[in-house]
Amino acid sequence: MIRYEQARPHSSIPSLSPLLLTHVSLQSPFAIVSLPFATAAQKLIARSILAKGIYMLWAWSDTYDGLHTSIQSRLQELVQPCMNHTFKFTVETFQSRRSARSQRELIESFAYLNFNGEISMKTPDLHFFIFEEFPDRQTMARVFFGIKIADGGRDAVATYDLKKRSYIGTTSMDAELSLVTANMAHAAPGRLVYDPFVGTGSFLYGCAHFGATTMGSDIDGRQIRGKKGRSVLGNFKQYELVSRYLDGFTSDLTNTPLRRTRFLDAVICDPPYGVREGLKVLGSRDPAKEKEPVMVDGIMGHLRPEYIPPKKPYGFLAMLDDILCFSADHLVGGGRLAFWMPTANDEFQEELDIPSHPQLDLMAVCVQEFNRCEQINLLFWIKVLI
Repeated sequence: MIRYEQARPHSSIPSLSPLLLTHVSLQSPFAIVSLPFATAAQKLIARSILAKGIYMLWAWSDTYDGLHTSIQSRLQELVQPCMNHTFKFTVETFQSRRSARSQRELIESFAYLNFNGEISMKTPDLHFFIFEEFPDRQTMARVFFGIKIADGGRDAVATYDLKKRSYIGTTSMDAELSLVTANMAHAAPGRLVYDPFVGTGSFLYGCAHFGATTMGSDIDGRQIRGKKGRSVLGNFKQYELVSRYLDGFTSDLTNTPLRRTRFLDAVICDPPYGVREGLKVLGSRDPAKEKEPVMVDGIMGHLRPEYIPPKKPYGFLAMLDDILCFSADHLVGGGRLAFWMPTANDEFQEELDIPSHPQLDLMAVCVQEFNRCEQINLLFWIKVLI
């Protein structure tokens, strides 16, 4: 979803205020948007993890006759800037396919453009695309024609692929989803992002990729420190992003050492849930049975480096409320909270199941199907301080 918002002066995120969504459908892979100039389009698509690319649209129609008529009505205006450049054509079809011969015939139908430049299949100055849309796999509904301006940022998914990462855990977030979440949180240079359930750091790498300064904490510091030379810091070194990592520290969200003041630009996390995670907070299960501190070799036991503090069970709903309260206390004006939560697909009711906070405004709810058999969905949130 794209929303209208004026970006901060120091942010690398392009202002979306001049962008207009003119033709958008959830059933179509194509969206027609209006932007003031090509550089705005390049900045916008560079941050996009889900979009393949952005193109300057010359014309579109439900038939090829209509497409050619539309182009020919503006032929001089469209063709003149392209006359002396090398070029190539590509045909892409959604939910159908064309043979090489059929594609060649379609390309040759644009011979009236009559460019002076040479064809270059490897490094053309101009790359023209013909996009066909077959919603029912049988009948073409629309055809688009235009020039590629820039590719999307999908290469980052391969860069941060968990299979290539030196240090991961059993619940490390998928690279693509981490980057999408970082994008929705508006991670950018000059912004400070914090993950209170950092684990092995997946969200931090995505935020650092977009230029943000990051830090994280976890109730189990062993995940941050890692072992055998592999750690969160080691991953930052692998990605050459150490300069964007402040540090990680051991902390319980309900007993945070962070001063209660508004200094975070974003809070981003995937809170633990389920049996495997064993959701807990610091504290004794039975306060009445708490033991007195024990001295070991002249050092109090709780001060020794190998000391593991006692923990008690923690309710998931209570944790959600604590996340919202923490964010309301620590986010700057306009700051964002982006986090994931599980829900049963057949039971979820947005107006009832989404927690709220008087200082936080719900901006978006994005559903990701997690398991078809169990009908489990993950919700992606964005909230902004008001």
